[in-house]
Amino acid sequence: MSLRSLWTSCRHRIEYVLFRAVGTLFGALKVETASRVSGSLWRHVAPMTHRHGRALGHLRDAFPEKTEAEREAIARAMWENLGRTFAESFHLKAIAASDRVRMENVELLQRWAARPGGKVACAGHLGNWELAILGIMQAGAQPWSIYRPMNNPLVDAEVLRMRSFLYTGGLEPKGPSIPRQFLKIVRDGGTIGFLSDQRENNGIVVSLFGKPAPSTTFPAMLARSIGAPILMVRMRRLPDVRFVQSFELLEIPETDDRKADIEAATLAIQQTFERYVRDAPDQWMWAHRRWS
Repeated sequence: MSLRSLWTSCRHRIEYVLFRAVGTLFGALKVETASRVSGSLWRHVAPMTHRHGRALGHLRDAFPEKTEAEREAIARAMWENLGRTFAESFHLKAIAASDRVRMENVELLQRWAARPGGKVACAGHLGNWELAILGIMQAGAQPWSIYRPMNNPLVDAEVLRMRSFLYTGGLEPKGPSIPRQFLKIVRDGGTIGFLSDQRENNGIVVSLFGKPAPSTTFPAMLARSIGAPILMVRMRRLPDVRFVQSFELLEIPETDDRKADIEAATLAIQQTFERYVRDAPDQWMWAHRRWS
């Protein structure tokens, strides 16, 4: 083993031990306490990183009408939301089994779930997005999804273990075989949920807050291939580790121009996310490199 490989292995083990230690600490606290402490730490520490400047730049472009003080307040509240979401990840099963997530538009969810054939759903990184798939699972579906593996395989395996109970179909790492695998799943009647508000360099560029944003076409392509609407899922954080989950249907155009249909649906997905973010800008990940 080379010195570089040895150092990488040691670093991964150290990071894993630290991650488990933090998880043990937050897991031992009441969920409200863990969420509050972690949120406060992130609110005060994260603004000292370079990502805070990126978040403020994105907020300046998206909300030119707001003052610097207003944008600073949104950015700090965003960090608090991310910190709370981190700590809540160690209580995910307990939150999912409780009454902390209130569902709105349940009739629409149930109609969508009862439709014959495959199904596609989309959510964004809003509120506690780890719970975005919860309503779909409770409606009787066995959802699949895709995730981007972390650089540390030890931490990645632990995070996967924490999440996987929500994805009773499967949670697959991003890779070249996924498009064919997921196309077969929906054509066989399966359900797939995506977090599809992040940058995707292999996608297409659509407008988000008036700026060009590389976006995935995968959800639109799958929905167009089975002639089904996309279920848009919105998560909103409330005080005291409580959430509201709501739903709406996005119809996919079906014309003789398949490529144009997929592009139009992809734009509609991102416009829906923009509407959600405008309603609660402090609950979205502004520090992510989203635009071109």
